[in-house]
Amino acid sequence: MTLSQPLDTPLWTFSLAVYGSDGVADECLDLQERLGLDVNILLFAAFIGAVEGVRLEVTDIAAANAEVVRWQDDIVRPLRQVRRALKPMSAEGLRAQVKATELEAEKIELAMLWQWSRQHLTEQPRTDQNRALSANLRGALEFYEVADRPEAALPHLLAAATAYEP
Repeated sequence: MTLSQPLDTPLWTFSLAVYGSDGVADECLDLQERLGLDVNILLFAAFIGAVEGVRLEVTDIAAANAEVVRWQDDIVRPLRQVRRALKPMSAEGLRAQVKATELEAEKIELAMLWQWSRQHLTEQPRTDQNRALSANLRGALEFYEVADRPEAALPHLLAAATAYEP
């Protein structure tokens, strides 16, 4: 992925709308903090199911994650750590700049996932979107070794993704 590729993808639009829905951010951030999940992988899995009707296997989720894991480790997580470290200090201007940069890095990660999906999933059969959504979230939780079902672990994400209309 080159940084000159378009960043405003349908996955980005979906992510903004769904993540901004009631309860989704808190739910996803809780899992990220407690269990180390990548919120963008959850949003990606939800999008591929809810919008495209493609059911992902755990191996697909692992491959998509492998596409972005270095970006997460080298760029996104360090920016998040800097932003959090600035919180107790009187550096709100700098913290706001770091937060904006972190969001841009997340947007790039989603563009990387979008590009990966265009290269690897375009020939996949389409199915019922609600079933694909549930299966994909279940697969993402399985990838991260979370035993809960999507209905228990991600009820707000599941509801918001189901209600999403492009």
